[in-house]
Amino acid sequence: MTLAQRRQAPSSAPPLTIASVPSGHVYVRHLSPVDGRGAVRLPDPAPGNPDRPAGATWWPPVMLDPEWARQADFDVFHLHFGFDACAPEQLERLTRVLRGRGKPFVFTVHDLRNPHHSDRRLHDEQLDVLVEAADALITLTPGAAREIESRWGRTPLVVPHPHVVDLPTMTRALEVRPLWRHRPFRVGLHLKSLRANMDPMRLLPTLVDTVAGLDDAVLQVNCHRDVLDPDGARRDSALSDWLRGEATAKRLELHVHDFFSDDDLWAYLASLDLSVLPYTFGTHSGWLEACRDLQTTVLAPTCGYYADQGPVLTYTNDGDDFDADSLRDAVVRAHAERPRWGATLDERTAQRPEVARVHEELYRELSR
Repeated sequence: MTLAQRRQAPSSAPPLTIASVPSGHVYVRHLSPVDGRGAVRLPDPAPGNPDRPAGATWWPPVMLDPEWARQADFDVFHLHFGFDACAPEQLERLTRVLRGRGKPFVFTVHDLRNPHHSDRRLHDEQLDVLVEAADALITLTPGAAREIESRWGRTPLVVPHPHVVDLPTMTRALEVRPLWRHRPFRVGLHLKSLRANMDPMRLLPTLVDTVAGLDDAVLQVNCHRDVLDPDGARRDSALSDWLRGEATAKRLELHVHDFFSDDDLWAYLASLDLSVLPYTFGTHSGWLEACRDLQTTVLAPTCGYYADQGPVLTYTNDGDDFDADSLRDAVVRAHAERPRWGATLDERTAQRPEVARVHEELYRELSR
């Protein structure tokens, strides 16, 4: 069932209180309308002090503690992220508490494969508990919905990912980008702290050679200090040596830094013409949505359901299956055509109240 199929008149009833896990995540914040009306989401309790709001720190999520769920005052419990380290037994206790209190449980299935786990077994066991126990399921794309139906025999509501970048920043990016028409074509590969689903050396030789062969083009590779610095906690010596050698040869620009702030991340993404996602497995991507907000074309792998989220270029990269030619061809096409497939400000502005409305209606329906 799609968002459009559930459109109804808005309710005038008093606002419901939702325990969203985590409420401070940008995705969850943007499930509410810009004017803040509708459901009230409880602030994330501070880890170590559940009686206080967490502010910017929500990990580990206190709301996943069955004892918190047993005592807290809310109308609906809605889980998104944050259960990575939870034993399936803890999740079973949590869902039993919710059922015992008569509190509806909504689960949005963002990840059918956890990008942080090399071994998928724990995440599969967690999903078995959560998907079976949920009173309602949501996911972001039709492809993910089909997989959920195939694996568990349940039909989720499909609600697209709302904008990630705030609307004023989107506006500024849209105004500035036309001024960059004559600068070099910039391809970005951001390796972050090397999640389990990243295998950069699978892509890098082809990517470097391809961009080097294009007219007026630059490859920018970003990575966190914990991976590339000599004393980094997750140092990858072979990757560091290879990247620094290519940078010395001026075949790529290497940027080594700590985690970006939101403002720095938006500025980085807006500076790119093409952002290459180096994932070997996964499901959906908030990074992709941020690129769409900023009019940066995305080159996504064939694993997961990235291409269902919006218009992207794709290359074959799915587990052990990697096709260098498909990567090369996609980069060449991006350079030649300069596609602009991002979401417009009008689209995002219209989408957000629709996303908020469908969540509000679902909460109301479950709370009757």
